[in-house]
Amino acid sequence: MTYQGQYQNQGQYQNQGQYQSQGQYQNQGQGQGQGQGRNKGRMVRRKRVCEFCVEGNDVIDYKDAENLKRYVTEFGRMRPRRQTGTCAKHQRGLAVAVKRARHLALLPFAVE
Repeated sequence: MTYQGQYQNQGQYQNQGQYQSQGQYQNQGQGQGQGQGRNKGRMVRRKRVCEFCVEGNDVIDYKDAENLKRYVTEFGRMRPRRQTGTCAKHQRGLAVAVKRARHLALLPFAVE
């Protein structure tokens, strides 16, 4: 028996169309409903927008502790941009404002 004859395609490892006829692996419907498409079973989040850009605030006030608490976790750490939705410009200003508020004891450095 030669090398070519030994490994001839005998049909035992081929897909015989058994799944195609049942329609299990085909996208049956048009559109991306629940349970179809790439994000099967996952919720797709809408992209958050920067609240400072929407309101038109250029300067973030470090004395407004109530507003800054929304951007700080319960452990006293600053929330990242992907959670808050702020743009890069306002995230940098927010970091400066939180640090200034910490030095003035308006916000805690860490919670015990």
